[in-house]
Amino acid sequence: MPSESSPPLGVRRNDVRRDPDAIDRRLLELLRDDARMPNARLAAEVGLAPSSCLARVRALVDAGVIAGFHAQLDPRALGLGLEALISVNIRSGARQTIAAFAEEVRALPEVTQVYFLGGAEDFILDVATRDSDHLREFVVENLSSHPSVASTRTSVVFEHTTPGLRIG
Repeated sequence: MPSESSPPLGVRRNDVRRDPDAIDRRLLELLRDDARMPNARLAAEVGLAPSSCLARVRALVDAGVIAGFHAQLDPRALGLGLEALISVNIRSGARQTIAAFAEEVRALPEVTQVYFLGGAEDFILDVATRDSDHLREFVVENLSSHPSVASTRTSVVFEHTTPGLRIG
């Protein structure tokens, strides 16, 4: 008998894409703004019975529309008051090491997000550090000295807001 448990995050049970209707779009907006909203309140907000609301949310998860639920941490509250975006270019002779480099930087505690790009830069790293000394140390020890890295460019983030994906 097949298991009724959810598949691992990122693996879709139903790989058929569907266009969300107006109720689905409203559910997505509400969950984007507060993923901890109780199902009963979510159902009331969209005018559904709680069981129907839960079924719709599960269908959105199964279809891969909702990729996951998470807690958004505030780096400043954790003593990491300086955020920066670091553009990284990989040496042309080191292109075969791109996957290994990406895995290495993902494992660094200062790195909050990794973007692998097509364009002028190979990667942009979003990092959170205690202060400018910590940021300099991070760049020198983990990037500038890395054998695969050709160059870096660091931009300090003054303010970061996350509006979230707009549901249209």
